[in-house]
Amino acid sequence: MADKDMWSKKAAAFTSDAKIFIDGKYCDAASGKTFDNIAPGQNRTIGKNASGDTEDINRAVASAKRVFDAGTWRDMNPRDKKIIMLRWAQLLGENREELAFLEAIDTGRPISDALSVDAPNSTRVIQWYAETIDKTYDEIAPAPRNALAMITREPLGVIGAVVPWNYPMMITSWKLGPAIAMGNSIIVKPAENSSLSALKMAELATAAGLPDGVFNVVPGLGAEAGQALARHMDVAKIAFTGSGPTGRKMMQYAAESNMKAVSLELGGKSPQVILKDCVDLQAAASTIGWAIYYNAGQTCNAGSRIIIEKEIKEELFQHLHTFLESFVVGDQCDPATQMAGLVSEIQRDRVNSYLDLIGQEGEKLIFGGEKTSGNDLLIKPTLVDNVKPDSRLAQEEIFGPVLVAIDANNEDHALQLANRTEYGLAASVWTSDIAKAHKFARNLRAGTVWVNTFDMLDVITPFGGFGASGGGRDKSLHALDSYSALKTTWVDLN
Repeated sequence: MADKDMWSKKAAAFTSDAKIFIDGKYCDAASGKTFDNIAPGQNRTIGKNASGDTEDINRAVASAKRVFDAGTWRDMNPRDKKIIMLRWAQLLGENREELAFLEAIDTGRPISDALSVDAPNSTRVIQWYAETIDKTYDEIAPAPRNALAMITREPLGVIGAVVPWNYPMMITSWKLGPAIAMGNSIIVKPAENSSLSALKMAELATAAGLPDGVFNVVPGLGAEAGQALARHMDVAKIAFTGSGPTGRKMMQYAAESNMKAVSLELGGKSPQVILKDCVDLQAAASTIGWAIYYNAGQTCNAGSRIIIEKEIKEELFQHLHTFLESFVVGDQCDPATQMAGLVSEIQRDRVNSYLDLIGQEGEKLIFGGEKTSGNDLLIKPTLVDNVKPDSRLAQEEIFGPVLVAIDANNEDHALQLANRTEYGLAASVWTSDIAKAHKFARNLRAGTVWVNTFDMLDVITPFGGFGASGGGRDKSLHALDSYSALKTTWVDLN
């Protein structure tokens, strides 16, 4: 990994005027409109992004539909499709450093994280789904002997994917991999402040041989490009990761247009439950710290609530203090940095508004809690104790480095508190009793439950939630089903 000075100089000199990527090539927005691309870690405007709107979405959908209807990708020999996707994955790996740099510049996250996590994981997802192409079988139903009943997976058509700014490259790959592997075409609408990695991924896909029109990228404002994509009559599915209010709009847009399929992943307020028989509170504290302070808490499944049996709280807090003494907060260009600033002033101000709530209902600040203003987007890791279970701090997704602690009287009370939220994305339980762990995990209402760990994610397992966290599932073989439709073909053999 390069040193801090090299990354700092590269970041200070970097500029980018990002365009739209349609039908295998870059182009300007039809309207000529642009918006500023601000690098949060550098606190400066690095260029102008083309601002796509309805006309650009129409162009992208027309391109995607044309290649889908022609069968150029859809009907290609599976072995040949796999070769192209594997070549794409290879190019992503070869361009790892550039992709990581673009990701870090757009989001303000540490360059070390983008290099070690975002870029390689995105490559692995594309490679993994490439390998599924010639290994996914259809079915023969147990029909009478005078008939043949076949059940096949059919691609849906044109997919619209709207992705957020916190992990744009990885979440984009979660949509791209299964959608393209199943033979669909796709249009990605990145978040306004994080378009660069998706555009580079599309460029590399074309270089690998993916037919023009299969993968298009339209940067733009959500109210313009995002809404146009979700309302488009030729889009068969919208896959959205983001906020609850916008997710509800996606469902509304689908209902008001062509009843397209909708897949939603909408965030959470994930509990980390620490029971008194947890034998290694030091390990628990380190994992708990990473689960909330990684990426400055800007993670949908961040472990933002700790629910603790009272007997062990003081010792756990001591270990959390020790963890933070070695946790490096600072410059995104420093390879040693483990947490940098937030993505924007808007997000910083949102987190500040929650810090204002501390103390209004008897909460106690253990560490952190200092608000920032002006150009300073770095809010220090914060822990708030004595939080009421039904307070805003305990119930609302802060999306910042703020951990709230809630006391549990016993195991049953801890389970009740863990499920006392509208969200259900992820959860963890810390205990030395394996039977208790299984029973507790079974009763947690969450799409992913970790036992004695947190945030262990891989493409081999599905990711998504219950309730207000949405009903979609990214990753794993199950995602292939969400980008295809089952067709029954019944043949009379008489």
